[in-house]
Amino acid sequence: MPVSETELNEALPHVMAAPKDEAAIDMLCLRPERNTRKFVDEISLTCDQGIPGERWLEQPWLRTENGAPHPGIQVSILPRRVLDLVWLDRDNTVHPGDTFVADMDMSLVNLPTGQYLEVGGAILKVSDVFNDGCVKWKARYGTAAKDWITAPGHPELRLRGILCSIERDGEIRKGDVLRKVDGFSG
Repeated sequence: MPVSETELNEALPHVMAAPKDEAAIDMLCLRPERNTRKFVDEISLTCDQGIPGERWLEQPWLRTENGAPHPGIQVSILPRRVLDLVWLDRDNTVHPGDTFVADMDMSLVNLPTGQYLEVGGAILKVSDVFNDGCVKWKARYGTAAKDWITAPGHPELRLRGILCSIERDGEIRKGDVLRKVDGFSG
């Protein structure tokens, strides 16, 4: 049984009470093909190729005007508290496929577009691409979970997480800390 609208709304204060900075990352996930998940302990991030072994370079869901893979969708980060709220049947329901999970406030106020983040040796930049949850999110976690993301006042909370471009190559590992960085210049 998927999470209900009432449960989602009651959990919102807890979700928004997540730390504002310095959150350990977990559940590193590669998506080599559609609907395929591979959980690993380490991921390479590269500016030019995204995540080697992933489908971003060849099969992105968003492209730029010139047809290139959109750099703002190279990395997807899901708030831990949202994952725990919606992913109830972990044996029979597919993981959402985000690159990693972190217990951090991903709201626009806390992580504005253009905010730099450091994790492991990599630098990420928060994209202006809104992650509204795809049709698969609705099918896996329920209509209420999908509608909750886009309900009035919720888009700026980024409940489905953030999308980022890779600004500096690096390796990330489970347990590395995601932290805000000011003044990065590539």
